Amino acid sequence: MVKEMTCVACPAGCALRAELDDAGNITEISGHACKRGEEYARAEITNPARMFHSTVRVEGGAAPLVSVKSAKSVPKTSLLCCAEATKNIKATPPIAIGDVVLRNICGTGVDLIATKRVETKT
Repeated sequence: MVKEMTCVACPAGCALRAELDDAGNITEISGHACKRGEEYARAEITNPARMFHSTVRVEGGAAPLVSVKSAKSVPKTSLLCCAEATKNIKATPPIAIGDVVLRNICGTGVDLIATKRVETKT
């Protein structure tokens, strides 16, 4: 089996090609111009991960919502759980950029952090 993908590890956007045996093991990776491309292909095949971005309600804030993101990539299979988890969260101002809004989202070991500043409603 062959998997083709575009590398996003750097701006080059190399067209990667990974060959897998019948058991799903990687036998060869080609098309990468740097080591990061090979690492990206291996991770994308064995354990794909993505950054998670959303918004969370704010109680008593100058804005009704605060934008949030995962502090690092979470497993791709956890994205729906992360979206569900943000539905019921309510942040309390003042909120600074980088403040942890939710620790260990969906058991991933990754914190959800604020990407926007929100002051208390005056």
